[in-house]
Amino acid sequence: MSEKIDTSGSRLDSLKLGAAVLLLGGAIYAFYHFEEQLLVLRVLGLLAVASIAVFIAAQSTTGKSILGFITGAQSEVRRVVWPTRTETTQTTLAVLVIVLIMGILLWLFDMVLLAAIQMLTGQGS
Repeated sequence: MSEKIDTSGSRLDSLKLGAAVLLLGGAIYAFYHFEEQLLVLRVLGLLAVASIAVFIAAQSTTGKSILGFITGAQSEVRRVVWPTRTETTQTTLAVLVIVLIMGILLWLFDMVLLAAIQMLTGQGS
């Protein structure tokens, strides 16, 4: 019952993820280190290096599973039946009316309790 673990693949994945993290960290450091350069150039450089880091990380087993999750999530979003404009408007109005009614009821309840406490403590006029 001994399982043989593929350590070479996990080491290679760790190296890929480590390289991606170091590359991204270096890009962030360079972004702030070269503050005298144009902001547009620094942002473009940061985006380019971040893209390379994501590409390297996506080659690992963890990266492939994350990409699979994102792909699955996108397909689920496409299957969602979104409400129409009329349904959204009706629901919004229903929520506003209920909130208004509850606000008035709570205000009245508060006024009744305040009057009762003032009568009990003798602080009313």
